[in-house]
Amino acid sequence: MQPSPFDAAPVAAARPALMAVLARAEPGELHAALAALAPVPPVRDLRAPEVGLVMVRGRIGGDGAAFNLGEATVSRAAVRLDGGAAGFAYRLGRSVAAARSAAILDALWQDAGRREAVEAALVPVRTRLAAEAAAVRAETAATRVDFFTLVRGED
Repeated sequence: MQPSPFDAAPVAAARPALMAVLARAEPGELHAALAALAPVPPVRDLRAPEVGLVMVRGRIGGDGAAFNLGEATVSRAAVRLDGGAAGFAYRLGRSVAAARSAAILDALWQDAGRREAVEAALVPVRTRLAAEAAAVRAETAATRVDFFTLVRGED
């Protein structure tokens, strides 16, 4: 029986979230996740990991005219596992080893048999990122001003 194209929709929707986690993970977390998934099938580079620059663009107020904010250093990697899955990663910074590890994790995640193990190995990363986001929200909430509680004096 041929798989339906709709079966791939949830996987395709979840992959950008995975890649965002891999992009924000610390290099040590990526290497620990790979170690937890050992043995990893043989990996070959589709393109040697490399470092380059990307132009970061911004908008004032989110809807103004776009302007060039500056350049950021980015490392990227593209790998293929022996099973045929290809993994890609882009990360801020100059760590090509971390980019390669993230690309390998991306390729492993695409294998349906290993997907749950990859997700389990990335739980500490997701937990750290959620805690950091909660801390930022709490810090921001502490400075919130509720203008409806202000009383206007009537003279």
